[in-house]
Amino acid sequence: MNVATIAAQKNFFVSQKFVDYAALGPCDADGPLFSIPGLTPKPECAKRGGGGSAEQEEMIRSFEKKHAQQSLLWRSVFVSLLFSYMAFQIFSIYNQALSPWELRYHAYFMYEVDSWVVISADLLAVMACLMAIKGLLDNSKYHRQWILGSCCPGLLLMIFWLYHMLRLPKFRWEIIWLPFGSLCGSGMSMYVDHLLGESSEEIRKLRGYMYAYKAS
Repeated sequence: MNVATIAAQKNFFVSQKFVDYAALGPCDADGPLFSIPGLTPKPECAKRGGGGSAEQEEMIRSFEKKHAQQSLLWRSVFVSLLFSYMAFQIFSIYNQALSPWELRYHAYFMYEVDSWVVISADLLAVMACLMAIKGLLDNSKYHRQWILGSCCPGLLLMIFWLYHMLRLPKFRWEIIWLPFGSLCGSGMSMYVDHLLGESSEEIRKLRGYMYAYKAS
């Protein structure tokens, strides 16, 4: 959601100033207003005020609809990435169980840990992905706790893999994703959820300003 756009609307309702809504022209014609915050806002959108009550209500409904679309889009993108990484970890577990140390990134630790320990670490990565996916898809007020919870196994994996990587005769940079893969997935999920939640909160504040203005 474009925070600058919402801030401009909020200023309008607070200051109770009218502008000619029709003269501003359509703001949505050239592309979506709602995006991951941090993108450059469209100038014509940032300057937009509001017209009559019907136009203001329609504008906020448009914001809510576009936010819902963008939320679904970005959550689906990151869920797909997490699911792909989880599927890769399941593949690693399968190969390690049937043909121990056949995979190169596992074979580095052949003389460091037992096979079941590697399988347990990969299972922990799968659990972290599942928790992050649950948090991104859950619509309850506790969804953020799932994402935060996924950071715990991610931190354990980071410590575990870094410890054993540092014990190798030569540090293997090509497997640096092992300690940081799950934790990065949790971090990105938390970041996206935070930005989308911030946008949703700004829309709720904007609607609140509109109701307060109507009541005055």
